[in-house]
Amino acid sequence: MSLIPVDEALARLLGDVERLRTEYVALPDALGRVLAEPVTALRTHPPFDASAMDGYAVRASDIATVPTVLTVIGESAAGRRFIGHVDDGQAVRIFTGAPMPDGADTILIQENAERAGDMITAMEVVAKGRHIRGAGLDFRQGEPLLEPGRRIDPAALALIAAADLTQVPVVRRPRVGIIATGDELVEPGRLRTDDQIVASNNFGIAGIVHEGGGEPVDFGIVPDDEFAIGETLDRAMAGGCDIVVTLGGASVGDHDLTAKVFAAKSIDLAFWKIAMRPGKPIMAGRRGDTRFLGLPGNPVSAMVCAHLFLRPLVARMLGTSTTTNIWRARLATPMAANEQRQDYVRAIARNVPDGIVVEPMSVQDSSMLKSLAMANALILRPPHAPAASKGDVCDIVVLRHIT
Repeated sequence: MSLIPVDEALARLLGDVERLRTEYVALPDALGRVLAEPVTALRTHPPFDASAMDGYAVRASDIATVPTVLTVIGESAAGRRFIGHVDDGQAVRIFTGAPMPDGADTILIQENAERAGDMITAMEVVAKGRHIRGAGLDFRQGEPLLEPGRRIDPAALALIAAADLTQVPVVRRPRVGIIATGDELVEPGRLRTDDQIVASNNFGIAGIVHEGGGEPVDFGIVPDDEFAIGETLDRAMAGGCDIVVTLGGASVGDHDLTAKVFAAKSIDLAFWKIAMRPGKPIMAGRRGDTRFLGLPGNPVSAMVCAHLFLRPLVARMLGTSTTTNIWRARLATPMAANEQRQDYVRAIARNVPDGIVVEPMSVQDSSMLKSLAMANALILRPPHAPAASKGDVCDIVVLRHIT
């Protein structure tokens, strides 16, 4: 297969992906999940007219002129309303959040009343309805509150609880199997030979899946052996993985076996090799309902490809936005003309008074994780982009918060 542009590869990857099914979870377990159906209020909130201040529930007509003396006939507190009726010349001591007594239509705040025993003197005229939260001020029973596709953050969770839902309709999390391949890899903390390296890609990719709302499943390290890779792919599919990600072995060397195993397992490839850097040797395919991504073994290449392809794939299965977070910035230094591949250059972006400036990091080798961890953006350089000068406007892919 020839190299294809990034946008075309993404379109092929996402074109026929559908949102996963709806499941119901208990309210405390809904945080961070994606709503699958609209949330409609099961009750009115607040369910009654309530006081917004500590003071006295009175009739506005009684305090049209001041000072006026009123008789306190009882008390209304949150969760314990006054039973009775407020008539002419009467008042009820009331606290914030307490139900309004029948007959009262305004709140005289306690700072504007002088009390002596069961009598108060109103010292200020208050308009009818003042300091009262009307029933349904926030929302009413049957009112739609949240739309599908909303990630449930703490504020949304509180709203769902106030709407009286105990079970929340959410999209099932995509289950993402992660398979690291390579004789040279060893788990962190394990004994290794001088020719081996510590596996890191699986942890980074799992983090991207988790942040995106998916469920990562680590299938460990698999040696450079076609049978072993194939057997692990079978286990991932049998384990209900919606997406299977392989790390390494996607190129064309003698020890790059992933493409051969994909073919042996009848995985229909949507693409193999993209006109991008880092990350040219990336494969995507499908078998039945399972999607496959073969990412490069170089750590930076794997992470960049995961940001650009795996994250949108998870988002599409969740029914959320698949758009990459691209901002505009100005270059802090000149950049050379680009070649035929789309470049994603690790960089540090920062806010300045007149916008965002971005500076490419000096070394861009695809094996260097330290520079990726330090970077908060990727400068997007289109194929055949001409040389750029300091101050030129460019697109950046935002990786982390820009300060």
